[in-house]
Amino acid sequence: MAEIIPFDARDGTIWLNGELVAWRDATLHVLSHGLHYASCVFEGERAYGGKVFKLTEHSQRLIDSGKLLGFDVPYTAAELDAATRAVIAENGAPDCYVRPVAWRGSEQMGVSAQKSKINVAIASWEWGAYYSDLTLTRALYQRPAPNTAPVKSKAAGLYMICTICKHAAEAKGFGDALMLDYRGYLAETTGANIFLVIDGAIHTPTPDCFLDGITRRTVIELAKKRGYEVIERHIMPEELDQAQEIFVTGTAAEVTPVRAIDDRHYQVGAVTGQLIDDFRALTRTLAATA
Repeated sequence: MAEIIPFDARDGTIWLNGELVAWRDATLHVLSHGLHYASCVFEGERAYGGKVFKLTEHSQRLIDSGKLLGFDVPYTAAELDAATRAVIAENGAPDCYVRPVAWRGSEQMGVSAQKSKINVAIASWEWGAYYSDLTLTRALYQRPAPNTAPVKSKAAGLYMICTICKHAAEAKGFGDALMLDYRGYLAETTGANIFLVIDGAIHTPTPDCFLDGITRRTVIELAKKRGYEVIERHIMPEELDQAQEIFVTGTAAEVTPVRAIDDRHYQVGAVTGQLIDDFRALTRTLAATA
């Protein structure tokens, strides 16, 4: 097994509150509100040839996520874009993963912390394929209802159940967990949107209680350009038996085929293969223009 290099002990540079600082110096206090009360939002981005795919959309979503949690990220999308480019250039890895994050600081402790400073950091590092030979099993928890949590925010607290579910799936020998929503419909994996290919048409859950991913929207556009019918709807778990192909999408996952869900097995068919190629071509074009 490869040696694990802790993320607090790496070389490089991180953008923190308007300045580029040494990686190991980008720290926060143990009594930061974001650590105790999940007043924290983040993004996941990929750069190809030094250029982040849909960068401004990601920067704006970070700002929007903060507003849903009741705080203002103290930078514009344009300022976050510029900071992201600076971090990538400074770290010298043009093909990388980027993690912007914003959180309430340590000025106040308690549920209410309205006078806490909003901190923002952006880090980048090399990260290969998120999934390998992907298999899924049913998750322990379901995605919450929109009236119980800020489900349109990429909020740290919403990923607590994702970590629990993914760990449980890995303990059973699976790569990830397939989450249902609060009504029992298919939702997503712990970190990617899901698509089913049924008799040549592409079906995907309606994102009404989970994120409508940026990569998800991109792949839907690519599919429609190819002439595939794309149907967004509520999908029951039993319909997994009707699918000939299943794939997932996400910034980290890109477009990844699903080989199995519990005892169901799937092939990497023509539709999935075409969309993998189309997405790769799109990001390679981005890299070529960087």
